[in-house]
Amino acid sequence: MIKIFDQISSPNKAKLLRILKSHSFTFNIETSIMSTIQSDNIIGIIAKGYAEIIRTDHNGNESVIEELEEEDIFGTEISSLKNAEYDIIAKENNTEVIIIEYNDIINCKENNKAFYNEFIKNLLQIFTLKIKEKNERLNIITKKTIRDKLLEYFSIESKKHGSSYVYLSSTFTALADFLAIDRSAMTRELKNLKDEGLIEVKGKRITLLYNNNWI
Repeated sequence: MIKIFDQISSPNKAKLLRILKSHSFTFNIETSIMSTIQSDNIIGIIAKGYAEIIRTDHNGNESVIEELEEEDIFGTEISSLKNAEYDIIAKENNTEVIIIEYNDIINCKENNKAFYNEFIKNLLQIFTLKIKEKNERLNIITKKTIRDKLLEYFSIESKKHGSSYVYLSSTFTALADFLAIDRSAMTRELKNLKDEGLIEVKGKRITLLYNNNWI
């Protein structure tokens, strides 16, 4: 997966961050990142650590919308962060975040630099991927049943990686949040799929036993 600083050397990365007038912040675990950000039009980069975009509904129920690892990006527009229901929470101590004003990216006076153009290319590719992932998730959560949501998720992931194996990047609780379903109900449906011989579950690896045309 492409990262924001791909093909940019460390010295050029330092120059890039300087000309873009970036600011760096460090957060302890379970600290809100958005509460520190003053502007409503920024690009954020996880420089070190791990964070999650959390949505809290009107009943106080929290769900994980996106996991952010090193060099992953977020933005007030692409991550729905202008909505008061959303926040970004640091999940490791000393999580470092780089904040860049969107206008400083667009209006950069040193836009003839090769490393700046590489940064813009990476940024556009990441934006495109995020839009695709949002559309994929929308297609999943609009399915009517838990079974259909699970099977659609498995189908997307297996085709994405060209494999009959689906590896969960985090916990089953996080998967339930991502699919917008109840954790216990999802566990029951996974057991049903397993009992029917459609899947095998071993730790965080799920093997698809039905023909999904993943290659």
